[in-house]
Amino acid sequence: MRCELCSGKVVKKKTSYSIFYESHWLIVEDVPAKVCLQCGERLFDPDTVEALQKTVWSKRKPDKKIETPVFEFAY
Repeated sequence: MRCELCSGKVVKKKTSYSIFYESHWLIVEDVPAKVCLQCGERLFDPDTVEALQKTVWSKRKPDKKIETPVFEFAY
C-alpha cells in the first residue's frame, strides 16, 4: 500500500493518538493504524475512530498521567 500524500510505503503498526479536548491534552497509546514510513501520515479504520471517540468522550480515569513542560514562543 502507498501513501496518498507522498507515495511512501504504508505499514500496519501501533501508534499514539493525541487530541486537545476540553482544555486538556489526551493521549491514547497503542492505537492500530496504517502509517506512512516516509511522511508519518496515519490512517485509522472507522472502527478505530469510533473507539477513539468513545475513549475521549467517556471521561474515564486515565491509566496513567504525565507531566508536560509548556513554553510560550519567544519572538
